[in-house]
Amino acid sequence: MAVLKTNNMPLKVGQTLSVTGIPDADATTRFAVNIGPDDKDIALHVNPRFKANVHEHTVVFNTRQGGTWGQEVLGEGFPFQQGVEFTITIAFNPEEFVVTFSDGSVIHFPNRLGAKEYTYFFADGEVRIVSLDIKQ
Repeated sequence: MAVLKTNNMPLKVGQTLSVTGIPDADATTRFAVNIGPDDKDIALHVNPRFKANVHEHTVVFNTRQGGTWGQEVLGEGFPFQQGVEFTITIAFNPEEFVVTFSDGSVIHFPNRLGAKEYTYFFADGEVRIVSLDIKQ
């Protein structure tokens, strides 16, 4: 299981974060990309699931506040393949995150925590993160 974590990567309103990675060639369960103020509060949880829990080939979005998960939102489609590079582009505005995948599909996920800056980034699971890029 690969893990990438940083506590000092400020993502501010008006900026866009691009995450490029490669799911493991033999990925069978899931991986996650998280953005928030710390590891207990996650403003955006992007969780592609190859086969995990009750979800198969589904992207699950959520927020965790005070250690408690909110209501899951399920994306449509599954733009991930084992061993194939992907890019997730996350545009951050005060009301929401606009998440765009490599295949052009887009989901609008609310900024449930309401902050204007998040500094915590964490990725784990069956994935290797190749690059992170923040643009104005």
